Amino acid sequence: MTRSIIRSLVLLIVALAAFAPPGMALAAAADDPYDDAQSWLCLPNRNDACAADLTTAVIARDGSVSIAKSVADPTAAIDCFYVYPTVSTDPHGNSSLYVGVAEQHVATQQFARFATVCRPFAPAYRQVTVAGLASSLHGGDNNGDRELAYDDVLAAWRHYLAHDNQGRGVVLIGHSQGSRLLIRLIQEEIDGKPLQKQLVSAILLGMNVEVPHGAVVGGSFKKVPLCQAAREIGCVISYESFRAARPPAAGTSRFGHSVTTGMDVACTDPTVLSEEAPRAYFPARASLMIKPDIKDDWQKMVASVQAPFVSLPGMIELQCKTKLGYTSLAVSIDHPADDTRAADIPGDLVIFGKLIEGWGMHLVDMNLAQGNLVDIVRAQSATYAAPRP
Repeated sequence: MTRSIIRSLVLLIVALAAFAPPGMALAAAADDPYDDAQSWLCLPNRNDACAADLTTAVIARDGSVSIAKSVADPTAAIDCFYVYPTVSTDPHGNSSLYVGVAEQHVATQQFARFATVCRPFAPAYRQVTVAGLASSLHGGDNNGDRELAYDDVLAAWRHYLAHDNQGRGVVLIGHSQGSRLLIRLIQEEIDGKPLQKQLVSAILLGMNVEVPHGAVVGGSFKKVPLCQAAREIGCVISYESFRAARPPAAGTSRFGHSVTTGMDVACTDPTVLSEEAPRAYFPARASLMIKPDIKDDWQKMVASVQAPFVSLPGMIELQCKTKLGYTSLAVSIDHPADDTRAADIPGDLVIFGKLIEGWGMHLVDMNLAQGNLVDIVRAQSATYAAPRP
C-alpha cells in the first residue's frame, strides 16, 4: 500500500467521523484513569455512544419500508466488553486518551446494538493510530507503541473486573486492532485460568485467529474453542469478510492466511450458528464506503429514509470458504431484476473512487451479520444463566 493511499485512508476516516456526535475530552489521568467515567466510550445506563439512535429502515425487495427500533436492556444478565478498531486520526503513533468523534462513531456502529442483550462497557485506550499504522507499513519512526495500547486495555479490563463485574458472565467483542488486543488478553488473563468460567463468548472479527487444521481449539487459544452452536458458551466467533468474487489472495491480502505451519485462520459463520439468514445493519449515509458504480443507487435509496441505519433483508449471502490457503467469510449479493433497492452494499475500501484490494469487506465485518451476532449472544446468555453441574 503506497503512502498516498495511506494518507487518503486518513482522510476517509476523518470524513466517516463527521457522521458522529461531538467528542468529549478526558480529565487528567489519575492513578487509575478508568476511575473517571469519561475514560469510557460506553457504560450501562448512560447517555453515550451506546445510547445513540439505532432506528433502522428495513427496506424490502419491492421498496417497501418498515421501521425497526433497538432498545437497550438495563436488566441484561451478562456484560459485553468492547475494544474498537483503528480509527484515531491523532497525528502521533498512539492516540491520546480522548473520546473523539471517530471513536464514538465506530462504537455506535459496531457495539451499541449489543446493549439490547448485555450491559455495555467500552474503554477508551491509547491505540496505535492510522498514522502509526501507515508509518509501520513503510518503515517510519512513528509506528506507535502496541504495549501502551495493550496496557490500557488490560488496565480497563482489570478495573471492570474489580468494580463492575461482580461475578457476571462477559462477552468480549473486538474488531481489527481491538481483536488483536483481546486475543492477547484472552491468552494471558483468561485461557486456562479461573476467569475462563465467566467467558460467555468472544467475538473477534477482522483479525486472524488461528486453529490447527481441521480442529476448533489449540492454536491462538489452548483451552478456548471456536463456537459450534448458538447456545454454546465459553467459545470464540471469528471471521474476516471478503466478496466471494474477490477472495483474499497472496500478495494483496493482510487477512485470511496463517504463516504458522499446520494452522488455519478461523471462520465461524454467524448465520450457521444462528440458523437464520444474514441480518446486516449499515449506516444509511455510508456512501464513502461504496464503489462508484453503485454510489448513485445507494444515495437515491436512502434519500427518503429517516433513519440512521438501513437493513436489506434477503440481499446478502454469507459462507465460509477456503481457496489456495486463504480463508474468509465470502459475501455474495442476491439482486434480481425485480429488486428495487441499490444494486450493492457498502463496505469496500474505496478512496477517491479507487477500490483498494486486499482489505475485502473489512470496514463492515461487524455490520454484515450484526443481527445474527446479537441473537447468538442472547442465546448464549440464556445458556449461561441456566443451571449447570
